[in-house]
Amino acid sequence: MTKQLRKFSILGAAAALSVVLAVPFAVSTTAAEAPVTEVRNQGVADAPDVDRGLEFLVSDYETRVPTKYTADSWAPFAKALTTASDVADDTSATTSEVADAKTALMTTAADLEAADEGTFQTITNNTFWNDTSGNPIYSQGGGVFKFGDTYYWYGVHYTGAESYRANPTQKYDNQVSFVSIPVYSSKDLVNWKFENRVATRSTGVGDGANLGGAGWVGRLGVSYNENTGKYVLAVQMWHTSRGGHGVLLLQGDSPTDTFDYGYFQTQITNSPTTGTGDQTVFTDDDGKDYLIFSNREGRSRGFVAKFRESDSLRIEPGVEIRRGDGREGNAMFKLDGKYYHAASDLHGWNTSVNYVNESTSSNVQGSYSSEYVLAGTEMDYSHVTQTGFFVTVNGTKQSTVIYAGDRWADFAWNGIGYNQWVPITKSGARPQFHSVSQWQFNVTTGEWRVGPANNYILNPDIQADRIIVSSVRGWRNLGGSVTNVNGGVNGSRFALQISNSGGVEQRRESVPAGTYALGLHARGSAGRVVITGANGSQRTLSIPSSSGWAKRELTGIELPSGAVTVTVRASGSGGVVVDQLSLVKTSDDDPPLPGQRYEAETAPAVCDGTIDSNHSGYSGSGFCNGDNAVGSVVQFTVTPEAAGTATLGVRFANGATSARSANVVVNGTTVGTVSFEPTGAWSTWSTKSLNVPLNAGSNTIRLDPTTTAGLANIDYLDVGPGA
Repeated sequence: MTKQLRKFSILGAAAALSVVLAVPFAVSTTAAEAPVTEVRNQGVADAPDVDRGLEFLVSDYETRVPTKYTADSWAPFAKALTTASDVADDTSATTSEVADAKTALMTTAADLEAADEGTFQTITNNTFWNDTSGNPIYSQGGGVFKFGDTYYWYGVHYTGAESYRANPTQKYDNQVSFVSIPVYSSKDLVNWKFENRVATRSTGVGDGANLGGAGWVGRLGVSYNENTGKYVLAVQMWHTSRGGHGVLLLQGDSPTDTFDYGYFQTQITNSPTTGTGDQTVFTDDDGKDYLIFSNREGRSRGFVAKFRESDSLRIEPGVEIRRGDGREGNAMFKLDGKYYHAASDLHGWNTSVNYVNESTSSNVQGSYSSEYVLAGTEMDYSHVTQTGFFVTVNGTKQSTVIYAGDRWADFAWNGIGYNQWVPITKSGARPQFHSVSQWQFNVTTGEWRVGPANNYILNPDIQADRIIVSSVRGWRNLGGSVTNVNGGVNGSRFALQISNSGGVEQRRESVPAGTYALGLHARGSAGRVVITGANGSQRTLSIPSSSGWAKRELTGIELPSGAVTVTVRASGSGGVVVDQLSLVKTSDDDPPLPGQRYEAETAPAVCDGTIDSNHSGYSGSGFCNGDNAVGSVVQFTVTPEAAGTATLGVRFANGATSARSANVVVNGTTVGTVSFEPTGAWSTWSTKSLNVPLNAGSNTIRLDPTTTAGLANIDYLDVGPGA
């Protein structure tokens, strides 16, 4: 078997982009044909001592439903699943047989093609992200890796992450005490389920030491080795009792296993220092894996080093691909056959532009161009982040690169939220970074689009600059004194201060046509904000003087497609201070976008009953089996871009002999009644359509049963343009 399964891929037409992923790993060497010694115990999701081997993987993949995939892609997967199940049940199976079964299972699972075109899910930046249980996602310095048909997100949980989330109005310097390495799983890259802590403070690191005694743990990733059947994690570690700085290699029997010690490598040949500066792992199209890193001290040199193919247990000599200023956040992606090394300024997790070196040959360890700035990262310092890692999705319609940026900045006080994800496309000969605060992504097709609540002003919270400056990032000075004064709204770190007679402006080149609302907070003397459209039209928001922070808003701003200029000026003698600027679209002059699908099993949907998967043919990961009672509802929260009448499509199954009716309640008001007739079996699904009025933005749609029989089983709700 090849290493194809480790590529970040969904089968489909190659389209606009070709992309990558960074992935570290490690494995222990085992004797050929030795009997399997895996402990086959699934355990519970958060137990730190769970061993999850082939049997665990088989039990997971047995939940897949054939009708959700094309027949051509299902047949080889079903065959591999049967073989893997037989191997898992065979106590005399050898290590090679187990590894081969895993490889075949993961490869065919990765090749499964969805029978439908999927749905768009919303990614919202500038906020703290939660898992599907509502708990914080802690994942600094990690990465997202696809094994089989599932994405896994690994990262480090530090004590400072807890402090910053609880009170994001100050810095938490040096609170980098290691807590654990959690792993989360997802099918859509948006909704993440907590699975396990693959390493904790008690995890051994050799010679009787453990991770709890390490002075530093960070920058990690996971891969799979086909020869050993092990999933392997590589992480930076500094441990005085283990010889100082190096790359720690841990290993597990599944992506969510508890990982054990494999090896600790202190020196990579050709690097002038022990350990690494920052690191990620890149898997090339041929399945070969490389560590992308800088030297630890100074970080002026960038390297690509291959992992030993036999067991992923050693990092081979590094090949230098760049030399110059110190850089960190080293990562790599591939686009249209070229390799791109990306990194950030070297100043302690703080934000900067992204610096790119582009390959000049077809060899990842070959020659590279001189450094240039990744377009789109200049005006707000990469959406106020440092380079984290890249994720590639090869969809049925196009491929998309996702830039995953770290916003930690020594915990942090440079904007809210740790994780900021944005799409990258090709613009001419070079890649383009799209700094969006909200966007929507379809993991099946690989398509993306700007979200309805996106803020078209960049660096709106004045958080991009990590120190006090006289020219604020993203805003051009028009005269007078301008600075990012300390003390913003709601305890944020900075705000924009403009002296009397002073001003700044920001020009955005490609804003879509529509109706917009401008908002900001202001204090001090009077001022004004002028919005100028591509056709020269202007609207002005006057800012009266205020001793404290006050919110100001201007609505109904009609803008044509094209460039928009936002100008802020002070008009009072004392100057004006502004913060949290926003320019958000409130209506859409473009043709209607495709409808949205909301799964009944996915938050924020509410099911008064259980989420079941015992009847085939459903979409997503399950369906709502409501309690048999009046008032046992299914409720969806939907977010259309514009107000008006929308068409709802409710997919249901009713295996009973009589119809089940429900009131349709929209935003607390009953707008009609729907009858869910018998479908003949609980595995036979049908769709009921109806038209309802919706507001722009958030709406609740509740199906409220009118009899003690309760609802039919509800699979999902489609919301499309009105009839």
